[in-house]
Amino acid sequence: MAKCKFCNKEIVWMKDGRKNVPVEIDGAKHECEEFQKSRQSTKTFDRTTLSPEEIAKYEEAINKKK
Repeated sequence: MAKCKFCNKEIVWMKDGRKNVPVEIDGAKHECEEFQKSRQSTKTFDRTTLSPEEIAKYEEAINKKK
């Protein structure tokens, strides 16, 4: 059994087409509020609004070794 890393509930992973979907023990699809909040807090950019210098800066930071 696996645990949800956001709410620590017991889940099972099942295949839905080409995607793996978390399912609770009773068979319902697992959707926790902690996961939804974490998805909303991610930062997204539209490439058309950024200058080429800013894009290069972000790409360099992504590819830079720690």
